[in-house]
Order: sequence, then structure tokens, then C-alpha cells
Amino acid sequence: MILLVLLASILIAIVTIYQYNEEAQDYHKERLERKEENIKSSIDFTIKETTYPVNTENIPLIFKEKIHEIATIHKLQINLYDLDGTILKSSKESFSKNDTITKCIDVEILNAISNTAEHRYVIKRVENGKNYQSSYSYITDTKFKPLAILNLPYLEDDDFLNKELREFLERLSYAYLVMLLIAIGLAYLLSKYITKSLKTISDKMNETRLEKRNKKIEIASSSEEIETLVKSYNSMIDELEESAVKLATSEREQAWREMAKQVAHEIKNPLTPMRLSVQSFQRKFDANDPDIDKKVNEYSKTLIQQIDTMSSIASAFSNFAKMPAQKNEILNVVEITKLALDIFSEEYIHFISDKEHINAKFDRTQLIRVITNLVKNGTQAIPEEQKDKKIVVNVSEVEDQVLITISDNGVGISEENKEKIFEPKFTTKSSGMGLGLAMVKNIVETYKGNITFTTQKNKGTTFKVSFPKQ
Repeated sequence: MILLVLLASILIAIVTIYQYNEEAQDYHKERLERKEENIKSSIDFTIKETTYPVNTENIPLIFKEKIHEIATIHKLQINLYDLDGTILKSSKESFSKNDTITKCIDVEILNAISNTAEHRYVIKRVENGKNYQSSYSYITDTKFKPLAILNLPYLEDDDFLNKELREFLERLSYAYLVMLLIAIGLAYLLSKYITKSLKTISDKMNETRLEKRNKKIEIASSSEEIETLVKSYNSMIDELEESAVKLATSEREQAWREMAKQVAHEIKNPLTPMRLSVQSFQRKFDANDPDIDKKVNEYSKTLIQQIDTMSSIASAFSNFAKMPAQKNEILNVVEITKLALDIFSEEYIHFISDKEHINAKFDRTQLIRVITNLVKNGTQAIPEEQKDKKIVVNVSEVEDQVLITISDNGVGISEENKEKIFEPKFTTKSSGMGLGLAMVKNIVETYKGNITFTTQKNKGTTFKVSFPKQ
């Protein structure tokens, strides 16, 4: 809108200047014709009233005084030439010696006057930056016989027209300045109206997430294009939610399918030695063998160990698959942490806290589970043959957050496993990654907390658990 107003103002200014120039040329042309006609009327009257014989030779005598009077009345210089182009009389007082144009008419001009039907010729010239017109025409006697050539030099004085043009352009500029300000205001309001809808759409797009339910855009009034865009976005939200449900279902099914495979694999591991033990016992059983009691005990011990392993796997899976309902209560985190560490008999587990009481709202059982799982992973991350084993559990508070760190000096976590550390899957590696860490992450995030870790290969790993006090 602003550009159109500017272009319109420039175009109108150009057209106006061109129109004024055309009108100025027409004005000077018509003005010269009018003056020439009036001067000829005065000359004809003088010729009729003269007592001298009317011929070319007597022209200076006929217009001896009268030419000045006519020139004064019409405010224009008058030059009279004979038919050969020689000066006869002029209203100009004197001529310079070098003024050949004034004293003699060019042959081309004489030919043009004689050869045209009107017996009139006008030339234009520029002198000292000013435009001049000079008309040449015949004056005749009462019988229309040419007596002399009338020359009227005419200065195109454009001062008045230029003043009019400047005043008009000035008024036009004021009018267009007002229009420009109005256009700027309208453009601003219009752009705000358009961008308001676009800003709403942009904000909604930025808030769009696959993992949550997204709100549709509702705009009361908008243009057809914006309405089409809104409909497309709302349609996309419907498709996105449908795709998200399908994706979540697919991922959930895939996760449980993968977990079922891992559980089956872990259960098969103890079943194989159990089968071999039963087959060996069945093949070598002898009721009369004096060492039969010893062999039965060894056989039973082997089966019990494998059964315990299977029970541990089932318990871990059960704990992850079905978390108990949380019971929020105000706990002394320091005391609960000490209580959780009491079940460990390893002497290299150390507890540190700068305060005796750090209270927070948490479920007692789940807090114990978080600590025991992280400490257990720490013990599993340290090789059996390592001599300087060490696990440090530290409880502190930072502003309104409780911070629990569990550090070990084990083998660390490899680069390829860092991103998978909290995934719910079984493993038999010594680093202890399994359902326990996934369960810990689930518990901590339930209480709006966060769990992170830092690790160095062959130097150890530190887990940091933080959650709000309230």
C-alpha cells in the first residue's frame, strides 16, 4: 500500500510537469499568434491613415514614430524588413554592428515565408538559457500586395507558469503526505490483523508435540486464506493424534515383545543346567551308593541356585511391569538412605551427608528401591578382581532440591550403551544395566525429578538423582 501511494505520487508529479510544459508551449504559441494578429491590425490601421504613398520604400517614413507606439502598447519588439530581408525599421533604438540576424533575414527564412500558404514562419532558439520564438510574416497594402516582412521576437517567460507549477506540486505533496500517513496506518492495522492470526498459528505449531494431546486452532474471524490454513492445521492435528496413538501402540507392543524375548532368554539360561543336572542324576542314580546323600545335596543345591535365579528374573520383571501405588509422606532422606544401605554387606560402600535431616515428600518403599538399585548397579560395575573397590553415596540439598549421588570406581559405561542405559531390557553384563535403571528413572520422574549420570571408561560412573522437597 505504501509503495503504491509513493509510485502514484511520483507518476502524477511526472504527468503534471509534462502537462504544464505542454500547456506552456501552447500558451506561448497562442500568445505570439494573438500579439501578431493585434500588431498587424494596428499596422493595417496605420497604413490606411498614412498620407505617404504606400510602398516598401516609404515604410520607414510611415512607421517613423508609429512603430514605437505600437510596440509600447503591445509590449513587444517590432522589426520591419523589406521583401529581400533587409532591415527597414525597428522599435529597437540601436543595433550593434555584429547583429547580422537583426539587420538581415536568412535566405532559408525568406524561402519558407514565400513558399508557405500562410506566408508565415516561426523559428525557436535558446540564448543564455532562455527560450525565444521569432515569427516572420508579410504585411500587405489594402490590395493584399506584400509591402514588407514583420518580425516579432518573443521571449518565453515561464516564471509565472513555473510558480504555478511549484505551488501545485507543493499542494500535491501535502495531499500525498497525508495519504501516505493514512496508508501507513492502514497498512500497519491490516498487517497486525493478518499477522495476529499467523502468530496464533505459529505459536500453536511451535507447541505441537507428538507425545501430548495438541489443541486445535480456533479463530473467530479471518480471511479465506487464513481459514484454509487453520483447517489444514486442525486436520493435521487429527492425523497426528491418530498416528501418535498407532505409534505408541506399536512401540508398546514392540517393547513388550522385546522384553518377552529377553525374559524367555534369561529363563532358558538356568533351565539348561537344570535339565543337564536332572539327566545326569537320573543316569548315575544308585540307591546303594554310599555317597548318595552327598550327591543328592549337590543336585538339590544346583537346582535351588537356578530356581533362585529364575525367581530373581521374575521379580525384576514384576517390579518393573507393575509399580506399586505411591504413598507420599514427609521423609528424612538421610535416614531412609542409611536404612537402604543396611542391606548391603560390602565394606567399600560409604555414606556421606552434610546434614542429619533433609526432609522431602516421597514414598518410602520407592525411595529405598531407587537407592538399592543404583548401589547394586555400582557393585556390579566393579570387577571381582579389583582390589580398591569403592562406592560413595552422598545426600545433600541444593536450594529446594534434594540431591543423591552414587559414585563407583568400576569399569564405566561404554559409548554405545550411554543412550540405552535407561531402556527397559535385561542384560547379563557386569555393568548391571537392566530393568532396575528403567524402574529408577520411572520413579524419579513420577516425583518431577531428574536422573543423570557421568562416566569414564575404567574410572567409574556417578549417578545423580534430584527431586523437589515438596
